[in-house]
Amino acid sequence: MNRGRALFAAALLCPLAALAADSYPSRPITLVVPFSPGGVSDTTARPLAPVIAKRLGQPVIIENRPGAGGGVGMAHVAKAAPDGYTLMMALASISAIPPADKLTGKAPSYSTSQFAAIARISADPTVLVVRDDAPWKSVRELVEAAKAKPGTISFSSSGIYGTTHVAMERFAHAAGIKLLHVPYGGGGEQVTALLGGHVQASTQTYGNISGHIKSGKFKPLAVQGAERLASLPDVPTLKELGYDAEYYLWAGLFAPTGLPEPVMAKLRTVVKEAAADPAFVKAMTGMGTPVQYLDAPEFEAFWRADERHQTQIINSIGKLE
Repeated sequence: MNRGRALFAAALLCPLAALAADSYPSRPITLVVPFSPGGVSDTTARPLAPVIAKRLGQPVIIENRPGAGGGVGMAHVAKAAPDGYTLMMALASISAIPPADKLTGKAPSYSTSQFAAIARISADPTVLVVRDDAPWKSVRELVEAAKAKPGTISFSSSGIYGTTHVAMERFAHAAGIKLLHVPYGGGGEQVTALLGGHVQASTQTYGNISGHIKSGKFKPLAVQGAERLASLPDVPTLKELGYDAEYYLWAGLFAPTGLPEPVMAKLRTVVKEAAADPAFVKAMTGMGTPVQYLDAPEFEAFWRADERHQTQIINSIGKLE
């Protein structure tokens, strides 16, 4: 009897699941960017949104929710209904904020278990840059100056324990120096701060600052990847210079955990197609950020490995002010 009821329930659920996939989406979708306009999350989400919208037949509206290194927007999405109408373009900081909260004794903003990975869109090493009129022509000179006057060379970031904060602290930790951290609300603001001379250095993805490097406003000192960038063949890696400070800033699409399977399947299919769309690929390539797509299962594995790495970095650096 119980088996019969189970079969009957399953028979009812199958058409309902199909209906969920067929009817989704029936209204606009909100794509949350947990940073201010102009950063990697934002510049990845904006060209992707219209391509997804075209395939789904509904508008995809970008909503910037900056604050706390991305924590404000991420916490908002974590609490959203898992219905496919709230998505998020997050960065590697999604994995850094929970262990940072724990380290500093704060109540956790969210748990990474509250998110479902849909797709990784890009993954770039960060580039250490200074203004062109800075007195340092190399990483060695910057390190020597920082050791001579600890805590006086300032750098911008997307917020405490944000991706670019952790990336720069990783370098400082490896070099045995202390820098002055000046947090901002996102990628656009931290780049503007360096442009305006409000800070003296920053670490960003090449795509986020390529125009300023090409115009001569920023001087790249080193790449935080395992290999030199094809776009910057003459710029050494920190690894070449003897610093164990490898760091990658990736962007990925997430939804709140509990998304109906038919909706998740539809989103995976649409996002995979969108990531290969010529218009989107051209937009990303034009920014100097090639698409490095991973579907949900592969992205999930990548994300969990990166989460372990991020936690190790946070704990090795310790409590940051």
